[in-house]
Amino acid sequence: MPLPPLKSSGSPIKRFFSVLKGLLSAGVLLPLLVGINVLQMMSFVLIKPLSDDLFRRFNRGCAAFWWGLSYKWAGWYGTEIVVSGDELPPEENAMLVANHQEAPDIPMLFPIAYRAGRIGDLKWFVKNILKYVPGVGWGMVFLDCIFVKRNWTSDKDYISSIFERIITKKIPVWIISFVEGTRIRPKKLERSNEYAEKAGLTPTRHVLLPRTKGFSATVNALRPHLDAVYDITIGYVDGVPSAAQWFQGDVKKAYLHVKRYPLETLPTDEEELSQWLLDRFYEKDERLETFYETGEMS
Repeated sequence: MPLPPLKSSGSPIKRFFSVLKGLLSAGVLLPLLVGINVLQMMSFVLIKPLSDDLFRRFNRGCAAFWWGLSYKWAGWYGTEIVVSGDELPPEENAMLVANHQEAPDIPMLFPIAYRAGRIGDLKWFVKNILKYVPGVGWGMVFLDCIFVKRNWTSDKDYISSIFERIITKKIPVWIISFVEGTRIRPKKLERSNEYAEKAGLTPTRHVLLPRTKGFSATVNALRPHLDAVYDITIGYVDGVPSAAQWFQGDVKKAYLHVKRYPLETLPTDEEELSQWLLDRFYEKDERLETFYETGEMS
């Protein structure tokens, strides 16, 4: 079963200071993010007409600054993220696939991007509605993030145009996709396993079956540009935190396991590529089972 939510603990005084820290985080990070949005809008008007490359570099710097600050902020509040697995080379374009439990899964990915010098190059598959949200959503509009309305089929032409621009302009990317399509919940896991049984697949315990069509199409479309796929497993110790608990510093320790797969080792056939991704999620399910039993992410 999915890991339960993180429970608030400690005395009322400790909880009070925890909430106070969360308010401090919101009071500093969110206004700063909106201020960065203003600079991004100005760059669209003043810089983009002169140079697309300079415009992208400016916005990459904005993203690197804010996401890097968010990563450092968690460290200042005492959150330790233990990274295991493969070392990631710098200057590499990659697609990242990760299990999805809650909103803090996003900042959980910042350490590996920061250490590889690629935190400003993160691109996300995100729901279309987010582009209208001040702060994070507005910022993503200027970063070539991929906003999807429904599913891969309905968004195919729009996504293909973004991929073509990435390849043509040689834009550095770490494209992140939570390929389960949603955050895991007991009812969603139940439905996922019902589908697995009907399809003759093995049920899972800690992840949902991935949606393979978008992954296969993305890898094959960006094959001339990508160097590798990174398979990321995210594990929390005492329960899955909410966004508020993350920014309050309630998460003291979390784990991240990285497996790097050079692109030339992946199949090109769509069906075989879908099976490849499914196999990774079965491995991820076993890895999380071991982690919850032993505390080791291997």
